[in-house]
Amino acid sequence: MTTTSAPATTGDATDGATVGHWIDGAHVPSTSGRTAPVYDPARGVVTKQVALADEREVQAAIASAKAAFPAWSELSLSKRQQIMFSFREILNRDKAELAEIITSEHGKVVSDALGEIARGQEVVELATSIPQLLKGEFSDQVSTGIDVYSIRQPLGVVGIISPFNFPAMVPLWFLPIAIAAGNTVVLKPSEKDPSAAIWLASKFTEAGLPAGVFTVLNGDKVAVDGLLTSPDVESISFVGSTPIAQYVYETGTKHGKRVQALGGAKNHMLVLPDADLDLVADNAINAGFGSAGERCMAISVVVAVEPVADELIAKIAERAATLRIGDGRRGCDMGPLVTEQHRDKVASYIEVAEQDGAVIVVDGRTVRPDGDENGFWLGPTLIDRVPTSSRVYTEEIFGPVLSVVRVESYEEGLALINGGAYGNGTAIFTNDGGAARRFQRDVQVGMIGINVPIPVPVAYYSFGGWKNSLFGDHKAYGADGVSFFTRQKAITSRWLDPSHGGINLGFPSNG
Repeated sequence: MTTTSAPATTGDATDGATVGHWIDGAHVPSTSGRTAPVYDPARGVVTKQVALADEREVQAAIASAKAAFPAWSELSLSKRQQIMFSFREILNRDKAELAEIITSEHGKVVSDALGEIARGQEVVELATSIPQLLKGEFSDQVSTGIDVYSIRQPLGVVGIISPFNFPAMVPLWFLPIAIAAGNTVVLKPSEKDPSAAIWLASKFTEAGLPAGVFTVLNGDKVAVDGLLTSPDVESISFVGSTPIAQYVYETGTKHGKRVQALGGAKNHMLVLPDADLDLVADNAINAGFGSAGERCMAISVVVAVEPVADELIAKIAERAATLRIGDGRRGCDMGPLVTEQHRDKVASYIEVAEQDGAVIVVDGRTVRPDGDENGFWLGPTLIDRVPTSSRVYTEEIFGPVLSVVRVESYEEGLALINGGAYGNGTAIFTNDGGAARRFQRDVQVGMIGINVPIPVPVAYYSFGGWKNSLFGDHKAYGADGVSFFTRQKAITSRWLDPSHGGINLGFPSNG
């Protein structure tokens, strides 16, 4: 396999289509003269181009959102709630269309695309309860004649920078709550799969969202830095790799912004000797190879407490052999990786594993896909006896590569997990409730599954990890999301009693 890059170009897409921006409630062609190719990963061909904004377009997008903020923030909660209900119905009605768009640009199979939409819709449904979520507090008579209460108000223009692996779900982690709370939003999607963001914007407009409340700004580092440094952008929400998350956090906070930056992961599954190994194997397949492993909550390391490793590996390998790899529109189990460059990078870790003395049990480089030979294919890969000093263990691979590390005890497995740089998600498989309870208290990770392989919380809790998996104090959606997208005011109030001092306060009398 050879590595090729996808540089910015100024040419037209092969089918003549160029994805521009969504500004002032409409799709707007770019005038920057810069574009980048968008691929169909299952065919390995460029299907369109995406605009890369210049500084003028960045400022125009932010200015549109800023102009829309006063009227939107003053709109009643009930009217904002009605728009969220309407968008929820439109999303549910047209989700199959969105899933096809995601599959065509990201490569994940249609069932995975529908799954990510469903998880995003959970947050939309949470946002329909925005009047309840924004309720303040009230304390009566804290001192004689004095009351204290609190209210929550929107920030203003907020920026969202989303990754390629979930082009619908991740924006929907932030958009509904931000908008329902009264903010206006500028979304910068990944240039690898930009069309889902434009689709969401068009459906929000159909639902009655006023022009300028939701803006889509396509681009590269110019657009990112424009959002991070603009004095008119109050906050940044980001999901991506840890190095970029740290850059976003440091740059955004330096410019006075509130930032939530969700970074990378190296998620472990601890398997105790009493676990149901068939259940573990099924879940290892789903959590390791679903969406081609391109998700921050993928299980990438199985930590097997001996003596179960040999039997478990055999069960995982047996199931991996039955997976149908191919074009996501053909009913396959796993699709391609998002780009040729990323596919080659992930495949290179298999070579590293061999050099480090690991055992390649299932080699995804030999896959025979049900799809175009030019697609960006790499099959499920299972590697045993991975040294914890190997880059295969220490680095986030972000692909369908599942490593197995053997340990002798629960304590050794726990220490291994806690010793890592990341703390996003983890899971334990056991039938021992005491061991599970001890694990959930002792493990230094933000999201934990007990006999659940991908512990992504439901929308009324919050998503986010520990350590190098999260920069900032707020997680995504749930109570943290509401807190992030609003500012609290505390008001101390005194009103004179009508009988005070003979002052006519306008109260009616019978005299």
